[in-house]
Amino acid sequence: MLTVHHLGISQSDRIVWLCEELEVPYTLVRYDRDPQTRLAPADYRALHPIGTAPIITEGDLVLGESAAIVEYIINRHGGGRLAVAPADAAYPDYLFWFHFANGSFMPSAMMGMVGSLVSGEHAGAVKSLSSRLERAWDMVEQRLGEAPYLAGDTFTAADIMTVFPLTTMRLFVARDLANYPAIRGYLQRIGERPAFQRAMAKADPGFKVPLD
Repeated sequence: MLTVHHLGISQSDRIVWLCEELEVPYTLVRYDRDPQTRLAPADYRALHPIGTAPIITEGDLVLGESAAIVEYIINRHGGGRLAVAPADAAYPDYLFWFHFANGSFMPSAMMGMVGSLVSGEHAGAVKSLSSRLERAWDMVEQRLGEAPYLAGDTFTAADIMTVFPLTTMRLFVARDLANYPAIRGYLQRIGERPAFQRAMAKADPGFKVPLD
Protein backbone atom coordinates (compact mmCIF):
# COMPACT_ATOMS: atom_id res chain seq x y z
CA MET A 1 0.00 0.00 0.00
CA LEU A 2 1.19 3.48 -0.89
CA THR A 3 1.73 5.58 2.24
CA VAL A 4 1.94 9.38 2.09
CA HIS A 5 3.85 10.85 5.03
CA HIS A 6 2.44 14.35 5.32
CA LEU A 7 4.08 17.08 7.35
CA GLY A 8 1.47 19.69 8.28
CA ILE A 9 1.59 22.92 6.24
CA SER A 10 4.19 21.64 3.81
CA GLN A 11 4.81 20.64 0.21
CA SER A 12 3.56 17.15 0.96
CA ASP A 13 -0.01 18.42 0.61
CA ARG A 14 0.66 18.15 -3.14
CA ILE A 15 0.94 14.40 -2.85
CA VAL A 16 -2.29 14.00 -0.90
CA TRP A 17 -4.01 16.14 -3.52
CA LEU A 18 -2.52 14.11 -6.38
CA CYS A 19 -3.77 10.85 -4.87
CA GLU A 20 -7.24 12.34 -4.45
CA GLU A 21 -7.31 13.59 -8.06
CA LEU A 22 -6.22 10.18 -9.36
CA GLU A 23 -8.40 8.29 -6.85
CA VAL A 24 -5.35 6.22 -5.92
CA PRO A 25 -5.71 4.20 -2.70
CA TYR A 26 -3.27 5.41 -0.08
CA THR A 27 -2.64 5.57 3.62
CA LEU A 28 -2.09 9.00 5.11
CA VAL A 29 0.25 9.43 8.06
CA ARG A 30 0.23 13.00 9.35
CA TYR A 31 3.00 14.65 11.36
CA ASP A 32 2.76 17.93 13.25
CA ARG A 33 5.57 20.46 13.19
CA ASP A 34 7.65 21.03 16.30
CA PRO A 35 5.79 23.83 18.18
CA GLN A 36 9.03 25.67 19.03
CA THR A 37 11.11 25.36 15.85
CA ARG A 38 8.23 24.88 13.36
CA LEU A 39 10.40 22.25 11.70
CA ALA A 40 9.64 18.59 11.02
CA PRO A 41 9.68 16.37 14.11
CA ALA A 42 12.47 13.84 14.60
CA ASP A 43 10.37 10.85 13.51
CA TYR A 44 9.63 12.55 10.17
CA ARG A 45 13.25 13.52 9.58
CA ALA A 46 14.25 9.91 10.27
CA LEU A 47 12.20 8.63 7.32
CA HIS A 48 14.65 9.71 4.62
CA PRO A 49 18.21 11.11 4.59
CA ILE A 50 17.02 14.44 3.18
CA GLY A 51 14.56 14.76 6.07
CA THR A 52 12.16 17.09 4.25
CA ALA A 53 8.55 16.80 3.05
CA PRO A 54 7.17 15.12 1.04
CA ILE A 55 8.05 11.48 1.57
CA ILE A 56 6.20 8.37 0.46
CA THR A 57 6.78 4.73 1.28
CA GLU A 58 5.59 1.64 -0.55
CA GLY A 59 6.96 -1.73 0.47
CA ASP A 60 10.71 -1.26 0.72
CA LEU A 61 10.59 1.99 -1.23
CA VAL A 62 11.23 5.29 0.54
CA LEU A 63 11.04 8.21 -1.88
CA GLY A 64 11.47 11.94 -1.38
CA GLU A 65 11.23 15.05 -3.60
CA SER A 66 7.90 16.36 -4.85
CA ALA A 67 8.51 16.03 -8.58
CA ALA A 68 9.92 12.52 -8.27
CA ILE A 69 6.98 11.40 -6.14
CA VAL A 70 4.42 12.96 -8.49
CA GLU A 71 5.95 11.23 -11.50
CA TYR A 72 6.21 7.94 -9.62
CA ILE A 73 2.54 7.97 -8.61
CA ILE A 74 1.31 9.09 -12.03
CA ASN A 75 3.30 6.40 -13.83
CA ARG A 76 2.98 3.54 -11.34
CA HIS A 77 -0.54 4.13 -10.09
CA GLY A 78 -2.27 6.70 -12.29
CA GLY A 79 -1.91 5.22 -15.75
CA GLY A 80 -0.24 8.40 -16.94
CA ARG A 81 -3.23 10.58 -16.06
CA LEU A 82 -2.55 14.26 -15.25
CA ALA A 83 0.67 14.14 -17.28
CA VAL A 84 0.96 15.28 -20.91
CA ALA A 85 2.21 12.91 -23.58
CA PRO A 86 5.35 13.91 -25.53
CA ALA A 87 3.40 13.99 -28.79
CA ASP A 88 0.89 16.50 -27.38
CA ALA A 89 1.33 20.13 -28.43
CA ALA A 90 1.07 21.15 -24.76
CA TYR A 91 4.01 18.95 -23.73
CA PRO A 92 6.67 21.72 -23.64
CA ASP A 93 4.41 23.95 -21.52
CA TYR A 94 3.66 21.04 -19.22
CA LEU A 95 7.35 20.24 -18.80
CA PHE A 96 8.33 23.83 -18.13
CA TRP A 97 5.67 24.58 -15.52
CA PHE A 98 5.99 21.19 -13.86
CA HIS A 99 9.68 21.83 -13.20
CA PHE A 100 9.41 25.60 -12.75
CA ALA A 101 7.57 25.13 -9.45
CA ASN A 102 10.48 23.67 -7.51
CA GLY A 103 13.28 24.55 -9.93
CA SER A 104 12.75 28.34 -9.84
CA PHE A 105 9.59 29.43 -8.02
CA MET A 106 10.15 27.77 -4.65
CA PRO A 107 13.88 28.66 -4.44
CA SER A 108 12.96 32.27 -5.23
CA ALA A 109 10.31 32.24 -2.53
CA MET A 110 12.77 30.82 -0.03
CA MET A 111 15.28 33.49 -0.98
CA GLY A 112 12.57 36.09 -0.46
CA MET A 113 11.93 34.72 3.01
CA VAL A 114 15.62 34.81 3.86
CA GLY A 115 15.96 38.27 2.34
CA SER A 116 13.33 39.65 4.72
CA LEU A 117 15.57 38.63 7.61
CA VAL A 118 18.91 39.88 6.26
CA SER A 119 20.34 43.33 6.80
CA GLY A 120 23.73 44.99 6.55
CA GLU A 121 26.40 44.34 3.94
CA HIS A 122 24.67 41.31 2.41
CA ALA A 123 21.23 42.88 2.08
CA GLY A 124 21.89 44.23 -1.43
CA ALA A 125 22.93 40.88 -2.82
CA VAL A 126 19.97 39.11 -1.26
CA LYS A 127 17.60 41.79 -2.58
CA SER A 128 18.97 41.27 -6.08
CA LEU A 129 18.41 37.53 -5.85
CA SER A 130 14.95 38.10 -4.40
CA SER A 131 13.94 39.99 -7.53
CA ARG A 132 13.66 36.57 -9.16
CA LEU A 133 10.56 36.02 -7.05
CA GLU A 134 8.89 39.08 -8.59
CA ARG A 135 9.66 37.74 -12.06
CA ALA A 136 8.30 34.34 -11.13
CA TRP A 137 4.97 35.77 -9.97
CA ASP A 138 4.76 37.93 -13.09
CA MET A 139 5.40 34.91 -15.32
CA VAL A 140 2.66 32.88 -13.66
CA GLU A 141 0.24 35.80 -13.92
CA GLN A 142 1.00 36.24 -17.61
CA ARG A 143 0.58 32.53 -18.33
CA LEU A 144 -2.74 32.30 -16.51
CA GLY A 145 -3.94 35.31 -18.47
CA GLU A 146 -3.36 33.25 -21.60
CA ALA A 147 -4.77 29.87 -20.53
CA PRO A 148 -6.96 28.53 -17.71
CA TYR A 149 -4.26 26.12 -16.55
CA LEU A 150 -0.49 26.17 -16.75
CA ALA A 151 -0.20 23.53 -19.48
CA GLY A 152 -3.12 24.99 -21.44
CA ASP A 153 -6.81 24.14 -21.38
CA THR A 154 -6.49 21.07 -19.17
CA PHE A 155 -5.67 20.65 -15.48
CA THR A 156 -2.43 18.66 -15.05
CA ALA A 157 0.24 17.75 -12.52
CA ALA A 158 1.97 21.03 -13.43
CA ASP A 159 -0.86 22.76 -11.56
CA ILE A 160 -0.49 20.44 -8.58
CA MET A 161 3.20 21.31 -8.42
CA THR A 162 2.67 25.07 -8.73
CA VAL A 163 -0.28 25.77 -6.44
CA PHE A 164 1.81 25.37 -3.27
CA PRO A 165 4.02 28.46 -3.84
CA LEU A 166 0.86 30.40 -4.78
CA THR A 167 -0.97 29.44 -1.60
CA THR A 168 0.68 27.76 1.39
CA MET A 169 4.06 29.40 0.81
CA ARG A 170 2.35 32.76 1.29
CA LEU A 171 1.97 31.85 4.96
CA PHE A 172 5.76 32.20 5.13
CA VAL A 173 6.30 34.91 2.48
CA ALA A 174 3.29 37.26 2.36
CA ARG A 175 2.00 38.30 -1.05
CA ASP A 176 -0.99 40.54 -1.83
CA LEU A 177 -2.90 39.22 -4.86
CA ALA A 178 -4.50 42.57 -5.73
CA ASN A 179 -2.23 42.93 -8.76
CA TYR A 180 -2.65 39.31 -9.89
CA PRO A 181 -6.23 38.92 -11.14
CA ALA A 182 -5.44 35.90 -13.33
CA ILE A 183 -3.84 34.08 -10.40
CA ARG A 184 -6.81 34.92 -8.17
CA GLY A 185 -9.22 33.46 -10.72
CA TYR A 186 -7.05 30.39 -11.09
CA LEU A 187 -6.88 29.80 -7.35
CA GLN A 188 -10.63 30.12 -7.12
CA ARG A 189 -11.01 27.39 -9.76
CA ILE A 190 -8.51 25.21 -7.93
CA GLY A 191 -10.27 25.71 -4.60
CA GLU A 192 -13.54 24.50 -6.13
CA ARG A 193 -12.08 21.15 -7.22
CA PRO A 194 -13.61 18.34 -5.12
CA ALA A 195 -10.30 16.45 -4.98
CA PHE A 196 -8.50 19.54 -3.70
CA GLN A 197 -11.15 20.03 -1.03
CA ARG A 198 -10.91 16.40 0.07
CA ALA A 199 -7.12 16.56 0.18
CA MET A 200 -7.01 19.71 2.29
CA ALA A 201 -9.63 18.35 4.67
CA LYS A 202 -7.40 15.34 5.28
CA ALA A 203 -3.96 16.96 5.10
CA ASP A 204 -4.51 20.39 6.66
CA PRO A 205 -8.03 20.68 8.11
CA GLY A 206 -9.33 24.22 8.06
CA PHE A 207 -7.01 25.36 5.27
CA LYS A 208 -8.67 27.72 2.79
CA VAL A 209 -7.16 28.94 -0.45
CA PRO A 210 -6.06 32.53 0.25
CA LEU A 211 -7.53 34.77 -2.45
CA ASP A 212 -6.41 38.17 -1.17
